[in-house]
Amino acid sequence: MATDGALPLEAVIGFQGKVPGGLALHPRGNAMIYPMGATIVIKELGGDAAQSFLQGHTDEVSCLCVSADGRYLASGQITFMGFAADIIVWDLDTREIVHRMSLHKVKVQSLSFSADGKYLASLGGQDDNSVVVWDVGTGDAICGFPTAGETKCVKFFNNTSTKLVTVGSRDIDVWTFDRGARKLRSLPCTLGKLKRAATSVTIDEYDDYMYVGTTSGDILQMSLTSRLFKNAGPAKTRFPRGVVSSAISPTGEIVIGGGDGSVALLDRDTMKTIAITKLASGVTSCEIAPHLHEDGGFGVYCGTDSCEVYYLKFSPMEGFKSELIQTCHHEIINDIAFPVGYSEVFITAGSNDVRVWHVNEARELLRVKVPNVTCNCVAFMPDGGSIISGWSDGKIRAFAPQSGRLLYQINDAHGAVTAIVGSSDCARIITGGEEGNVRVWRIGPQSQSMVASMKEHKGPVNSLALRANDSECVSASSDGSCVVWDLARFSRNMSLNANTFFKAVGYHPDESQIVTAGTDRQLSWWDAFDGQAIRVVDGSNDAEINALDISVAGDAIVIGGGDKEVKVFGYDEGHCARVGRGHSGAITKVKFTPDGQRIVTVGAEGAIFIWRNAPLE
Repeated sequence: MATDGALPLEAVIGFQGKVPGGLALHPRGNAMIYPMGATIVIKELGGDAAQSFLQGHTDEVSCLCVSADGRYLASGQITFMGFAADIIVWDLDTREIVHRMSLHKVKVQSLSFSADGKYLASLGGQDDNSVVVWDVGTGDAICGFPTAGETKCVKFFNNTSTKLVTVGSRDIDVWTFDRGARKLRSLPCTLGKLKRAATSVTIDEYDDYMYVGTTSGDILQMSLTSRLFKNAGPAKTRFPRGVVSSAISPTGEIVIGGGDGSVALLDRDTMKTIAITKLASGVTSCEIAPHLHEDGGFGVYCGTDSCEVYYLKFSPMEGFKSELIQTCHHEIINDIAFPVGYSEVFITAGSNDVRVWHVNEARELLRVKVPNVTCNCVAFMPDGGSIISGWSDGKIRAFAPQSGRLLYQINDAHGAVTAIVGSSDCARIITGGEEGNVRVWRIGPQSQSMVASMKEHKGPVNSLALRANDSECVSASSDGSCVVWDLARFSRNMSLNANTFFKAVGYHPDESQIVTAGTDRQLSWWDAFDGQAIRVVDGSNDAEINALDISVAGDAIVIGGGDKEVKVFGYDEGHCARVGRGHSGAITKVKFTPDGQRIVTVGAEGAIFIWRNAPLE
């Protein structure tokens, strides 16, 4: 499909917290680096928290590592079964790709730079299970060797470039790297009678000991000279769901992050707990801030598997104090909506909650939690007085947009509410359900009641669009039909049919045409008065289209779907003008901001991408 250019990415809201060690801190302590889908985000700390992006991977980033001098970043990815997974070495000063290296199959599990930054060690996933040493200067593989069992982590020593360690479910090995002979030789570590499955490893600053986190919830102290087990801790209490990450603090203690959300500080000699705190979800990354505080304490950045980033300040007198500095959805985002004529905020619908976000600052303003149910659709009432939402338990819930207070709730509206829109006079709500019904609800100051229930569809209603004067609405369904409804007579005016599951529908601003998209990968233009097809354009080469939106000016259409690409089409030309790449999961919804300056997209991976839009030439 021919295109004119790339869609520039302005901001990303999200953090791929399920990647072990996915949160990295620049050695200078001025930026956080983390993956979000196939994109790597570099976020400045302090000030305006500016973001920059590294885009080059074709699928989810699975690991990353920063060199000790802060010059290079290495990142690995996941790919399809049978294919080679790329490792990319980036120059952090220029933000350019230095090398793209492919050797491991399916997944790159772990990466580590040598102390001098000349070499990079990579570890393949369980389908590959080999360790490879690369020359960072040339991008060539020097040597490699298969590992035993399911190996989880690789780490270079801190003071020599010829030694590294690997840990996994069966073995803990110390490797010697011979550049001249191009060989890797391994020596196993002895645990005695202990049986442990290792998940992470940290090496002290003198290369005397390594500290190995295990699935059993303890951390092992191993001598690197004798390769013998020395100690384990904490002695009395272990961490449920294992020790997932660890780091050495500036004062010499061990910071460990547990799968249950625990963050603990352990004495290196006795392996006893000095301080402990607990976060809301499992810790997958621990990064130590490079500078000591005035009271002798230090800071720790922790990433969690619910895609949140915390800053923990440790004080010798007060212990740990945690502050949530970044958050996002950690599962699929189902819908997105803007207030009418206001581009500063938007709302998203996800599992267990709806959230309000600020566009310019890319941060969360409000979160409304409803446990154990999923929000399928969301919208602002045109007057901005309430947020209306449809849920998997069949209820319609309305919330105050500033406080999140529940204003009213309509029970048993559908089997599950799948589409929702408010009328321009704010007196009615039109909803669609998974059973195919389209229903109209009267919203009064004290009560809510159903006005009409219209049944034509035989499949779920995926999308609704309403005329400006509230006289008609169109519903798109998985049964292969779009029905235009008369909202005065509550009956069908006409039906648009195609050999597809319709996923999205929208009116052109002048309401003379209807645009639809669905699983047949096509964008279709229809006459809004007689239902005749006007034009059909291929929207994707190989995947369904899940969402579309038409700009307020009516000159552009944005679509997104299973191919993970955001595409902007000229409305009149039907030509794909720009493509944005960055999502690692299927795109579920796309929206123009009301002022047309930006495009906001959400996806199955839980990320929110904000793209800069420009007028089509």
